Amino acid sequence: MTDPEIFDRAARRLRRDRAAPGWPGHDFLRRLMLEGIADRLATVRREFRDVLDLGCADAAFGLPGAEITRIDAGTAFAHAANGIQADEDRVALSPASFDLIVSAGVLDQVNDLPGALTLARRALRPDGLFLAAFVGNTSLPTLRAALRAADPAVQRAHPQVDVRAAGDLMVRAGFALPVADVEGVPVRYGDLFGLIADLRGMAATNVLRDRRPLRRDTLAALAAAFQASADPDGRVPERFELVFLTGWAPDDSQPKPARRGSATASLTQALQKRL
Repeated sequence: MTDPEIFDRAARRLRRDRAAPGWPGHDFLRRLMLEGIADRLATVRREFRDVLDLGCADAAFGLPGAEITRIDAGTAFAHAANGIQADEDRVALSPASFDLIVSAGVLDQVNDLPGALTLARRALRPDGLFLAAFVGNTSLPTLRAALRAADPAVQRAHPQVDVRAAGDLMVRAGFALPVADVEGVPVRYGDLFGLIADLRGMAATNVLRDRRPLRRDTLAALAAAFQASADPDGRVPERFELVFLTGWAPDDSQPKPARRGSATASLTQALQKRL
């Protein structure tokens, strides 16, 4: 028996298709993710020839000299990028076909995240690199608090992955040398509707399978609860958390952790010498 899916796949595709025309006006989080991925990639001294852009959006990721395959859950993004329309946890990827996979801004809306990570790891050649970023679980604390105040009986915010769980999932998927880290992005909004416009523009609104539309009275209560957190200048501080993942497909050339019990010096003796 399989677990019920959290996200509505058809609604997610529709959200991405609707966001595509106005994407450049709301893509600031993905641009920051790509900058972070580029910074991490710059520390790796090797060439990557066969690259997969998983969740390509507007195909803003580029790498000179590489052949890039692009995949997106949205039909509009996939077609505009001459790519493939597919969900990240259902895409058919040939084993050992890429030496680099990047993914920015999509893994937080995948039903089977462990499955998507496992598919990516299997699609990498030995010693291939995986770099990803997505919105983490401490994002939008002001909006989440306002949602609880305005409509406590209904789940409207997506469940999200924290950085520790993300690292554990990388290990479960079979990645070697996994690293998970976090960067915060502070933002400020004049009102709730400015934030909603950004979330719609980046295809990040509610795609839960059991979502319910907001009634007018609930929306009014939500807007008031959100505005109650405004600074003296009338703007509401908010925050996004970006989780970055780095991992390698296993290879014999990679450094291995020391075998337990193989140390030749005693920690106790070393500490005693310092006292």
